Amino acid sequence: MLQQYPELESFLNYLRFEKRYSQHTLIAYQNDLESFLNFLCESFETPSIKEISAAMIRSWLASLKEDAITSKSINRKISSLKSFFKFLMCEGLIESTPMSIIIAPKISKRLPVYVEEKDMQTLFNYVEFSDDWQGKTEKLIIQLFYATGMRISELINLKESQIDFSYRHIKILGKGNKERIVPLNVDILNLLSNYIQQKPVPFAKNIFINKNGKPLYAKQVYNLVKKNLSLVTTVKKRSPHILRHSFATHLTNNGADLNAVKELLGHSSLAATQVYTHNSIDKLKEVFKKAHPKA
Repeated sequence: MLQQYPELESFLNYLRFEKRYSQHTLIAYQNDLESFLNFLCESFETPSIKEISAAMIRSWLASLKEDAITSKSINRKISSLKSFFKFLMCEGLIESTPMSIIIAPKISKRLPVYVEEKDMQTLFNYVEFSDDWQGKTEKLIIQLFYATGMRISELINLKESQIDFSYRHIKILGKGNKERIVPLNVDILNLLSNYIQQKPVPFAKNIFINKNGKPLYAKQVYNLVKKNLSLVTTVKKRSPHILRHSFATHLTNNGADLNAVKELLGHSSLAATQVYTHNSIDKLKEVFKKAHPKA
């Protein structure tokens, strides 16, 4: 931690204890802000928080550009700075934020990559999972990702108390400690019930644990998803987030209301969900081509 800027530690504690951000998110904020403050120490002889200007921030952003940092990464760093200076204003440490005149670079929106429905069916119907605890864990994790669209951090922290077997839904604790309810079908509920009953350590709080009762960590889950998706699809990215994209894309392709998909994904704005409509448009074009006499 930079001793010259104790405000950074206060901000990270705010994110950790009040906003209850995940460890992954905290590390991202910390890395962004430490990089910026180190730049200030080296280039501007450690100005105080009140002395930080928009010109200093622009110099840092220009140096990132020179280092070939992508626009997407720069935008994330700008977002970290905005949150930091907003916190400083709320704490009365500065009167105004230098971020008000900083313009983020435009980035081209990439269409989300997803696994085809037929490939997901192949995975569930024809891929054999081992009958040991590892195999049962892998199968249920992939099915739950695809059935709920949850993020990897949401899954590895999932507790038994979040499953409501009576009302057939799952309560997911998302970014910023926001809760959302996602319905579950009977098959998934039965798999969850059986899995929980067979846990090698019955009183472990987390649903997903290894054979020794320890919670799974993100890299383990990422690797098992990648391994199994590699058996059925040729898409380059085979991460848990691709299953989230697949969940949303298949919903919209089959006529789901976009606002409903937004709520199921836990998006704060509809704009984040609208990237999935491109696939519905492709499907409409396909239907039009097949059905219209002049197509």
